[in-house]
Amino acid sequence: MRRGKAASHLDLPRPDNLSAGKQQGAYEALRGAILNRQLPADSRLPSTRSLAERWQVSRGTLEAVFDRLHSEGYVQRVAGSGTRVCAVIPEQFIAAPASKHMLRRPVDADPPHAGVQSHVPFVARRPDASLFDRKAWARCISRGLLAAGVGVLEAAHPGGLPALREHIADYLRSYRGMHCEADEVIVTTGIRHGLDLVARTLLQPGDLACVEDPGYTPARRLFNLAGAQVQSIPLTAEGLDTAQLPAHARLAYVTPAHQAPLGVTLSVSRRLALLDWAHRADAWVVEDDYDSEYNYNSAPLAALKSLDTNDRVLYCGSFNKNLFPGLRVGFMVVPKALRPSLLRTLQLTGHSVGASDQSGLVDFLGSGAFVRHLRASRQAYQARRDALLACLPPGVTVSGEQAGLHFVLWLPAGVSEADFCARAADAGLSLQPLGKFCVEVTLPPAVIIGYTALTLAQIRFHGRALAQLL
Repeated sequence: MRRGKAASHLDLPRPDNLSAGKQQGAYEALRGAILNRQLPADSRLPSTRSLAERWQVSRGTLEAVFDRLHSEGYVQRVAGSGTRVCAVIPEQFIAAPASKHMLRRPVDADPPHAGVQSHVPFVARRPDASLFDRKAWARCISRGLLAAGVGVLEAAHPGGLPALREHIADYLRSYRGMHCEADEVIVTTGIRHGLDLVARTLLQPGDLACVEDPGYTPARRLFNLAGAQVQSIPLTAEGLDTAQLPAHARLAYVTPAHQAPLGVTLSVSRRLALLDWAHRADAWVVEDDYDSEYNYNSAPLAALKSLDTNDRVLYCGSFNKNLFPGLRVGFMVVPKALRPSLLRTLQLTGHSVGASDQSGLVDFLGSGAFVRHLRASRQAYQARRDALLACLPPGVTVSGEQAGLHFVLWLPAGVSEADFCARAADAGLSLQPLGKFCVEVTLPPAVIIGYTALTLAQIRFHGRALAQLL
């Protein structure tokens, strides 16, 4: 055997149906081998040359078959490493059909954020960890630790490693239009950790905190845990209705780039009105910039923090939302007046990020690997979004699809969210109703569609099931 050329571990038998049409017969044989897991995920297919000799068909026929399987999301063709299976086949696809009472899931059992999972249609509104280069990450951690030296392992850095904070500030200056310095950055374990620090530091029992409605449920709960009164502020087509912000509130929490969950972008006029309110009310604005890197139609607006001439905005970002969920590294850009008190809270709670992950990120950001990953993942997510939208029947209304990790699918008039989600569960789909994110407002029926942590094969297969429900 030639060096570097591993033979296929499966001796695929010649299909019986080649006489009716060689190309279609070969396609059905290979597709069937993938679906019944004779060719499992990440296994390598035989070369077209060896398979052509074994099956006694032309190599050109098999090249056309391999290209078709690639276009449909079953295989991935990479120069130098052959053709590999990339479709993940759900267990229920090859299992015996279960009874309906076993498949039905109660739609009200869990809070909406609890159902987010990778590879589960359509609650997969999170980054796809399979797009992340783990070998490159391992090298970055090794190089980062060796370059930093033993002092990084011995010294305490409650605000984060200075080198990492400098790289984060440089990235935000270049890509989010912010004028910030490294000493304004605090490294956290994620956005929720940042919100918890804000709640513990800024809110006293009885203080008023304003949140979007519909909005991000954990923010409301964290502010409640601090003893604050939480006031819901409705949204319009331009985002948060700033005219309804009370003059005596302590802070307002917003997701301006891609509102969670509606997906609208806070307009420039509303951004300026929000900052003017914060200045006049002596209040703070918490900007959650959770998925601003993923804008598919045009360049995103600069961060709200970039307009903050009075230093009233606390900016929260996260690497968990664009690298992989298990990383647990985020960051905040905080006003200089709040940095000492936030650092005291951080030291008291002891929730600092480990030195190895921080050192790895120093190398990952400094080498340009982070920006390259964002570029590649943005292209992958856009392809998945486009594939899913193509599955939906004409006349269906969606919104928020221009960016982010999810969009909103508006249901036909008269359709109940609960009934639709129950029927979806019978079809093997997990859906989050929009009503679960609403507190005081009442909106037309809709569901949240997360697609980024699904393969193209999953999207096409389950997208057809979703279209049938509609």
